[in-house]
Amino acid sequence: MSAGLSAARTRAALRTSARVSGELLLILVMLAVTLWVLGRMWSVVWPLLVGLLLTTLTWPSARFLRRHGWRPALAATVVTVAFLLIVVGIVTLIAVPMSSQTGELTDGVVEGIQRLREWAAGPPLNIGDDEITGAMDSAVARLQDSVGSITTAVATGVGAVVNGLITAVLGVFLMFFFLKDGPRFLPWLARQLPGRLATDVPVVALRGWETLGSFVRSQALVGLLDAVFIGLGLWILDVPLVLPLAVLTFVSAFVPIVGALFAGFVAVLIALVSNGLMDALIVLAIIVVVQQLEGNVFQPVIQSRGLGLHAAVILLAVTLGGSLSGIVGSLLAVPLAALIAVVWNYVREQLAEPSEGAATADG
Repeated sequence: MSAGLSAARTRAALRTSARVSGELLLILVMLAVTLWVLGRMWSVVWPLLVGLLLTTLTWPSARFLRRHGWRPALAATVVTVAFLLIVVGIVTLIAVPMSSQTGELTDGVVEGIQRLREWAAGPPLNIGDDEITGAMDSAVARLQDSVGSITTAVATGVGAVVNGLITAVLGVFLMFFFLKDGPRFLPWLARQLPGRLATDVPVVALRGWETLGSFVRSQALVGLLDAVFIGLGLWILDVPLVLPLAVLTFVSAFVPIVGALFAGFVAVLIALVSNGLMDALIVLAIIVVVQQLEGNVFQPVIQSRGLGLHAAVILLAVTLGGSLSGIVGSLLAVPLAALIAVVWNYVREQLAEPSEGAATADG
């Protein structure tokens, strides 16, 4: 005969469950309010995040100059100007060769379209010029019917580009001030906070800063691997503009999903119009393989070592961030997960029981 339930233990279990559920609910409400506040302040938060990420990328150079006797303002100015010159140089390295071959690329696109029409006219499709013309007329009619939505989409895209430029400019200005006054921030913050917070918050902020630096460096290494492998494949196939395409691949690695798609599309298009369909398919295969290696091997392994996160956690974070906030969510998912891990590890350190050795030493 089975034993009956203990009424006292059942009540205790229910009270404990209710208390834990209430505490979790309060934590979730606090998180929801925090995210809502951040959403309302996003026009300020986003440039701040961009400025912090740029600062982690340029701070080693500024620190080197400061250690060799340069004044903070001068070091920050030189590093900021050098960063802008590098950005301009990268854009020039990509844009100038492509613009110089615009005529050849345009002729290649026209020729590629003509080849596609000739192929479609033959077996097994046997699509004649009349059918192609009718399809094009139908497409034009649909575009004319969708002028309103297209105009709205274009306006939205232009607005996004303008907002992106404003964010980039603000991010560069904030980078300058962070490079100039960054080391004075933590002591100032400690003086503003009361009691235990004056110790805990600066420690967590310093660890978070180091984590952001690891993220930027690991992302740069992943982009370098992508650029080397894809550039090597383009060079073997004798595709023109190998160096600009490799640089574009490296730069686009800092923009998740869209960056890789854009760089891959440009490489495949140039291979198509210059080398033909077969080489374009080979380039597409190379890009797909490298991107799969990046997403499933390079990025999780490199970032897991640099950020102290398991590769599976990084994959899940990127997936969740992309599903919640699109491209921005994918971009911020990994550093945000790493920062959450920093806070969690610090809280665990503070709540952990002292070891026997430490207790004996204190005694």
